[in-house]
Amino acid sequence: MDRRLEPELEPEIGGRGAQSSAVPTRFGLATREADGDWRDHVESLDGPPVKLRTTVTEENPRTILTFNRSPDIAFDRSINAYRGCEHGCIYCFARPTHAYHDLSPGLDFETRLFAKPAAAELLRATLAKPAYRPRPIAMGTNTDPYQPIERRYRITRQVLEVCLDARHPVTITTKSDRVIDDLDLLVQLARRRLVAVAVSVTTLDPKLSGKLEPRAAAPAKRLAALGKLVDAGVPAHCSVAPIIPAITDAFMEEIVARAAALGVRSAGWIPLRLPHEVAPLFREWLSVHFPERGDKVMSIVRSIRAKDGQGRDNDPDFFSRMKPSGVWADLFRARFRLACKRAGIGKTRFELDCSQFRRPEVGGQMRLL
Repeated sequence: MDRRLEPELEPEIGGRGAQSSAVPTRFGLATREADGDWRDHVESLDGPPVKLRTTVTEENPRTILTFNRSPDIAFDRSINAYRGCEHGCIYCFARPTHAYHDLSPGLDFETRLFAKPAAAELLRATLAKPAYRPRPIAMGTNTDPYQPIERRYRITRQVLEVCLDARHPVTITTKSDRVIDDLDLLVQLARRRLVAVAVSVTTLDPKLSGKLEPRAAAPAKRLAALGKLVDAGVPAHCSVAPIIPAITDAFMEEIVARAAALGVRSAGWIPLRLPHEVAPLFREWLSVHFPERGDKVMSIVRSIRAKDGQGRDNDPDFFSRMKPSGVWADLFRARFRLACKRAGIGKTRFELDCSQFRRPEVGGQMRLL
């Protein structure tokens, strides 16, 4: 099967990661074509293209905590205050979840968002149940809790307030310096060993970041946020993720060095994952932005995800999906290990305290004391 990438065929969609809004075929959804917004300008000379607008739909789920039994991730429960993510990271492994709404994992994922305003109330009710037993809640495992609409909704902040009131441990993963907006809460949680924050830094090139993750914070801002977290005494981890072969791996060593210079003492890396519809979206992105390099990128990706001698875009299997194999994977692993050794940085396991947990009062005032 010929897997060579096609050259750029369509004009770039500025400010967005995905370059199309195709719906997945694995669910038998009706196909559709975009016929408005940016495409309208292609046949017109009336001015600049109309930008794709972000819309937000509020939803009211019955529960907010999601539990999992995955053997290869460190948490067993998570909260996602939003569905979809305006950051528009082309590599986001959560994109396929939009297909469950009959929406595109492409442009719909980053322009048609869902918010859960009642998340904090739902969490409070769950924590108050007599049978509930505390373990760290992970935030940012699917979509970013500090994406741009958090500034308006403040759902993440409300959830953190509940966690502080209940003395419940929580971890955060984000690509946004907006996490500093909640530094007051994070400091209080940190004093009680109830929080750890991971900030993902993919590249140090702002232009490349603008193509890969167009509405996420610039790399310099993310590093600055890491420094502020460290200075405030909040446990901070630098996640160099994902490592994209021949695109972002060149920045690995310098990211580690800069994080260490800020006082960060924990760092890790995650290889690119391309589950389901993410693979064709990523190939499309390569054909637009790096057509001369796309075949090399995908060749390396397929080599580190190979199984039984056959290359593949993604490895969905437990235990191996987070652990790439092969020569290229060994090279990245060795480079990262050496970079950390030179910088005096490691991968710290932050031990959060579950013993302080106290059941919150439903319908009453929060104690926050």
